[in-house]
Amino acid sequence: MASSSAAAAACSSSSSLSEEELTLTVKWSGKEYTVRVCGDDSVGELKRRICEVTNVLPKRQKLLYPKLGPKLADDSILLYQLPLKSSLKMTMIGTVEDDIIVDQVDAPEIVDDFELGQDEVVDIKDKEVNKQKLRRRINQFKIELLNPCREGKKLLVLDIDYTLFDHRSTAENPLQLMRPYLHEFLSAVYAEYDIMIWSATSMKWVELKMGQLGVLSNPNYKITALLDHIAMITVQSDSRGIFDCKPLGLIWAQFPEFYNSRNTIMFDDLRRNFVMNPQNGLTIRPFRKAHTNRDSDQELVNLTQYLLAIAELSDLSLLNHKNWESYTEDTAKRRRHN
Repeated sequence: MASSSAAAAACSSSSSLSEEELTLTVKWSGKEYTVRVCGDDSVGELKRRICEVTNVLPKRQKLLYPKLGPKLADDSILLYQLPLKSSLKMTMIGTVEDDIIVDQVDAPEIVDDFELGQDEVVDIKDKEVNKQKLRRRINQFKIELLNPCREGKKLLVLDIDYTLFDHRSTAENPLQLMRPYLHEFLSAVYAEYDIMIWSATSMKWVELKMGQLGVLSNPNYKITALLDHIAMITVQSDSRGIFDCKPLGLIWAQFPEFYNSRNTIMFDDLRRNFVMNPQNGLTIRPFRKAHTNRDSDQELVNLTQYLLAIAELSDLSLLNHKNWESYTEDTAKRRRHN
């Protein structure tokens, strides 16, 4: 009985520590910056908060605090597992990126995408700690509109790297690495969808890349908003550990009169990014080796047909987007027989 009581007390203590809010001070480049985090945030999330106030990307940060040693180098450790106290001061070494192109090429490439089992996806999506992280992100991150939301339109959220652009191949002109039919695709779907771009990179990179590709100045469509890695949250999976994802609930909470789970679809080459809203994600084939594949890649042409075919539906979340190609074919057949 005593052992059981001790276990329950330990569990309660761990729970209260995980919910505790911490105000930490980070010293960098002769100045002090204050960041607020919670015990259930990871070291990676702490670095994201530091990036918000210093513009030093998380992968460029080295956090120093004598009592913690190398633990601050492990982005997956949760803060309540460390001997941190509110008002603690730590030092950060890091450099703001000057050459954004080099920054992205130097970035580690995520190739080990994974598909979580249905039960685990539901568990992650419904876990209270992840819902709390989403609520905090909603309060912390303000989406800046480039163009007004349009009443009656559905929402299309697009990744950049390997979805719209091959960011690993070399080229003299970024247009050589743009996915074929990008502007035709965006122009066609704009009739039915507002368009947001959400990348796991920095906002500077998003703005630069979309500007170079002419996406922000095309007269045939308008981009509603840009989101970057700061808008993402960290979730924990029993089988895959800690990883980042893109919660669409952030958008829905800020524009509830326009967007919701019934009228939103997201394209990304990493299915893990959908884990908080699996019913709204479509895994696009990655666009790599642009010089070899740009003459044969038809992904955006075919996805244009799919998006326009489902635009008339009242609830996109009822669809299984894994079957998008057969849906387009079946729809085309039905129309030909009418």
